[in-house]
Amino acid sequence: MTCCGKVICHGCIFTMKKSGGGEEICPFCRTPDVFYQEHVERVNKLMEKGNANAFNHLAGFYAEGINGMRQDYQKANELFLKAGELGYAEAYFNLGLSYQNGDAVEVDMKKAKHYYELAAMGGNVKARTNLGFIEGQAGNHHRAYKHLLIGARAGDDLSLDNVKRGYKYGLITKDEYADTLRFYHERQKEMKSDERDKAAAARNQL
Repeated sequence: MTCCGKVICHGCIFTMKKSGGGEEICPFCRTPDVFYQEHVERVNKLMEKGNANAFNHLAGFYAEGINGMRQDYQKANELFLKAGELGYAEAYFNLGLSYQNGDAVEVDMKKAKHYYELAAMGGNVKARTNLGFIEGQAGNHHRAYKHLLIGARAGDDLSLDNVKRGYKYGLITKDEYADTLRFYHERQKEMKSDERDKAAAARNQL
């Protein structure tokens, strides 16, 4: 949220809307929504305070060319890097994607892997999955499945799908597979809430 710098889940937004607050009020700090010009002003104020998420947020505006910003992947990458240096793991993941896809930079899988590793060390699960794919494509199957096991145990569906394939082909032991399924389901329970389910159902009806 550009008002307070907090990351709000769809369940909280859905609950606010149902309670009469509407989608136009931040579920965390109760600040009313604003037009896109003011969103950018809010983000800039958060950036002045060193808010890492704000740097990532503005990078997203540049990457997508929204909220009055012209699309500029080079500027986006600069902001992703700054956000990552300030401790926002998802920004390193986004920078890894830029190097993997060649967004305003030369495709460089070595650098993509480097930023995915930084993101993974910061707890970004999607980066774990991508590292697993990169290692697998390089023929490093043991290292690939180490990443995918971590990703699956953290609740990532794509990692789990690949762990299942690894077990099917004998690359993962029965005990590893059983433990992974247990951790995966425990993580899913932790993340589950009625509000998030209702929010997802409402989005699917649009």
